[in-house]
Amino acid sequence: MWVRVCSVLLVPLLWLGSAVGLVVAWEAGWGGDESAALALEMPATAVVPTSPVVPTSPLVPTSPHSFVADAARAVAPAVVRIDTEREVARQPFDPALLDPLLRDLFGDPSGSMRERGQGSGVVIDAGKGLVLTNAHVVDQVDSVEVTLADGLHVDGAVVGADSVTDLAVVKIPGSRDLRAAPLGDSEALEVGDWAIAMGSPYGLERTVTLGIVSSLHRNINSLGFADKRLDLIQTDAAINPGNSGGPLINATGEVIGINTLVRSGPGAGLGFAIPINLARGVAAQLSTGGQVVHPYLGLQLVPLTARRARDNNRDPDALLQLPERDGALVQRVLPASPAETAGLRRGDLVVGVADQPVPDPASLLERVERSSVGEPLPLTVVRGQRELSLTIKPAALPHTG
Repeated sequence: MWVRVCSVLLVPLLWLGSAVGLVVAWEAGWGGDESAALALEMPATAVVPTSPVVPTSPLVPTSPHSFVADAARAVAPAVVRIDTEREVARQPFDPALLDPLLRDLFGDPSGSMRERGQGSGVVIDAGKGLVLTNAHVVDQVDSVEVTLADGLHVDGAVVGADSVTDLAVVKIPGSRDLRAAPLGDSEALEVGDWAIAMGSPYGLERTVTLGIVSSLHRNINSLGFADKRLDLIQTDAAINPGNSGGPLINATGEVIGINTLVRSGPGAGLGFAIPINLARGVAAQLSTGGQVVHPYLGLQLVPLTARRARDNNRDPDALLQLPERDGALVQRVLPASPAETAGLRRGDLVVGVADQPVPDPASLLERVERSSVGEPLPLTVVRGQRELSLTIKPAALPHTG
C-alpha cells in the first residue's frame, strides 16, 4: 500500500488496525581499552616513556562521533515541525443509527470538526523566514504552527503551494537567530551515496535515520500518481508519517531532497524524496506568492515497446495495429488542448521530440516540463505506416485548486 501523505493526521478518534511502536536508537562510538606492552632489553638507566602511543591506522576514528552526527548537526538548526488545523464537515451517521439513545451516546453528527495534521519542514531563507515543505502538509489548512529547533513555537502562513510537484513555502518571522540549511546538488548524486532523513515522524522531533540512495530519477507516475510530475530520489533511510517536508541530506550535511513518499505494508522500506534542484526552483517561484507554471500538451500516454506491439498485432482480435517501435502511445487526446490543435490522434506513437528519441512517456513529459509555454515543440509521430513531423505549442497546465 502506498502512503502518499507522510504527514501525520491527528483526529479525535482511535486509530483502527494500527499500532505505533517507539524505537529508541543510540549511536555507539569507538570504545574499549587498548594497551600494548613492548619488552625491550635496555640499560638500567634508560627511561621508558609512559605516554600512550597514538595509533596511526586509518580504521581508528579521530573523533568520537560518526559522520552522521556531524552531518545532522549542520542541518538540525534548520529543521522544523509543522502542526496544522482545518475545519472539516462531520461525516453523517447512517439514518438507521439515528436512534435517540445512539445520538446521546455519539453526539450530534451534524456540523463540523477541527482536524489536526503534522509534518516537517526546513528553513531555506533565514532572513525572510521561508520554510520549504510538502504541499500536502499544508493543503487547505486554516492555521499553521511551526516549532523551531530550539523549541520556540511561531505562527506560519502559507505563501504558496504547487500540487503538481507537492511543494509549498511557509513564511515565519525571520531573525538573526534563525538558521537556514545548506542546499546541495541533487544532480551530483550517485546510487549508493549516503542518505540521512531528518524530521518529526509520528511527532517525534529531531529524529535522524540513515540509509543510502537506492535509485535516482524514479518517475512518480510509475508509483501510481498520474497527477504529479516528479523524478524522485529513492532511499532506504527510514521515512515515516510526519517526515513529510523534512530534509534528506548527504554525508557532508547538505540538503539533497525533500521527503515526500513512503511505501508501507508488505515491501516496506522504500522512501522517496523530491530532488533539491527541482525544489529550489519551485520554491523561488512560490516565495513571491506566484503560481508555478507547468507546460502541458493534453495527452494521455501509455508506454509501448516493439515486443508488446508485435504481440498485439499477432492477435486476430486486435482492434488496432500498432507500430512495432518503442515510444509513447497516445491513448487519449484531451479536447481543446494543444495536442488536438496540433492534429494528434488516438493511436499515434510519439517517438521523438526536438530531435531527441522518446522511448517512453516519462521522457516526453520530462522534455515538455523543460519547455516554455507557447514555444513550438517539434514531435516525430508514427501513424500507421507513416512517420510524421508535427509541431505543438505547450499551454499552461490548468490549475485545479
